[in-house]
Amino acid sequence: MQDRIVLERLHGGAVLRVLLDAPPGNILDIATLSDLNRKLSAEAGTPGLKAILFEGAGPNFSYGVSIPEHRPATVGEMLRAFHDLFRTLLGLDRVLVAVVRGQCLGGGLELASFCHRVFAHPKARLGQPEIKLGVFPPLASVMLPLRCGQPVADEICLTGRTFSAKEALARRLVDEVAADPRRAADRWIAKHLLPASAASLARAVRAARLRYNRTVLEDLAGTERIYLDDLMRTEDAREGIEAFLEKRAPRWKDR
Repeated sequence: MQDRIVLERLHGGAVLRVLLDAPPGNILDIATLSDLNRKLSAEAGTPGLKAILFEGAGPNFSYGVSIPEHRPATVGEMLRAFHDLFRTLLGLDRVLVAVVRGQCLGGGLELASFCHRVFAHPKARLGQPEIKLGVFPPLASVMLPLRCGQPVADEICLTGRTFSAKEALARRLVDEVAADPRRAADRWIAKHLLPASAASLARAVRAARLRYNRTVLEDLAGTERIYLDDLMRTEDAREGIEAFLEKRAPRWKDR
């Protein structure tokens, strides 16, 4: 089977490029998430590593986490695999950069917006559409208020609508819109990160995100409980997933 996670070392090892290589949607299923987490965990303590750059192969960044794995039989394992990835990233103390083209949705947007710096193509489309499937994004619910402010986070998570790159920039979902976002990211890295000490930069990342990391770790456990112990017991959560997979409108029972 094709390796869906491709790593490339740039700038003499100072930058690790992580390519989500399962086009066109670069879906994040349990196997892919576990492989990505394993590969990133192995980078802990890598000397000279200053930044990790995430990019999607093909026309899109990522459609997000596998919808079939949101079903009751696998949702617990899926959520653990997905959130463990972010717990690993928190522990690496590296600058995280995302290059976004095309669709960046659901778990794909959670991965991108978790990064310190997000570069988007003008035609990129970003959103958290989970509510339309009868569920909600546990990580985005915790993280987006810290990144974008509560009113914007509410708009993103409660409406499920998709935003243009220009709209996302205005809402601080992305930091720069560029015709060539990879080139823009490389320029930013070369200017601001490569001249710095890797050891000092790692500690600066840890210090700058001390409160952010603590809040994410503490509150994520709470949103996980709401999702698994409460939401997934409702008929509407199951109906929303099945309706999506069957390509039909959901029939909500509203209870």
